[in-house]
Amino acid sequence: MAILVDERTRVLVQGITGRQGQLHTELMLRYGTKVVAGVAPGRGGSRVHGVPVYDSVAEAVEEHPEVNASVVFVPARFAPDAVYEAVDAGLPLIVVITEGVPAHETLKMVAYARGRGAVVVGPNSPGVISPGRCKVGIMPGELFKPGRIGVVSRSGTLTYEVAARLAAAGLGVSTAVGIGGDLVTGLSFWDAYQLFNLDEETDAVVLVGEIGGTKEEEFARMYARGRGKPVVAYIAGRTAPPGRRMGHAGAVAFGATGTYESKVRALEGAGVPVAGGLGELPQLVKRALEEAG
Repeated sequence: MAILVDERTRVLVQGITGRQGQLHTELMLRYGTKVVAGVAPGRGGSRVHGVPVYDSVAEAVEEHPEVNASVVFVPARFAPDAVYEAVDAGLPLIVVITEGVPAHETLKMVAYARGRGAVVVGPNSPGVISPGRCKVGIMPGELFKPGRIGVVSRSGTLTYEVAARLAAAGLGVSTAVGIGGDLVTGLSFWDAYQLFNLDEETDAVVLVGEIGGTKEEEFARMYARGRGKPVVAYIAGRTAPPGRRMGHAGAVAFGATGTYESKVRALEGAGVPVAGGLGELPQLVKRALEEAG
């Protein structure tokens, strides 16, 4: 069944005529994703890799009512308006690849979407992929093999590495969700986990976190209250010095808040085993599956 995206997903690309929009539209199409329309104001009537381009999301959806997901490749200053436009057009899923969106703008656009029943993944997300079915975003599809392990991650690069290691160990992925590396994101670890809990084709979940923020600690608190499917975690940034930003806008720790140690302590205290290195993940997943019966 997978979560968020599958073979029934029909994708609209916002910013399709930009360099990244064109590149990843082609790669999504090659993967088998049904990209049916694109949007670029002022470029309506053109085509990108055979995909028709419209001036607005409303116009695209009117011509293609089957569209049920959008992926956003527009510059940061235009990303919030792109999300509002997609929500107003009735799209239930908006995946925001754009990075550099101010946190206060993200808060507003996420609240707007939630109030209208739409899900925002990102910003600063690599996307969502259900291997062999659909990918919406920039994930390298060849690294993801179909299977029964859900992956939810703050880091794009680590998501790819985890998928490759799971595949090498004979474990595939049901769906991988990159929630984004910013302090404020639309979808949380717990949101994604709840979706995996309802998915009949997911047996366990790998959580990939990193230093900074409190997303992992928040997940641990919720998981401790009522566990569902088994979870195994990996936290990046073990050797990062406090107070220094490590790549992502959200990957910065101050004092005892958002540190590697605080995240590991919270997760292990909730019953989530944490791998000391990526190489340990597959065995921890297999052990969690055995213990779950």
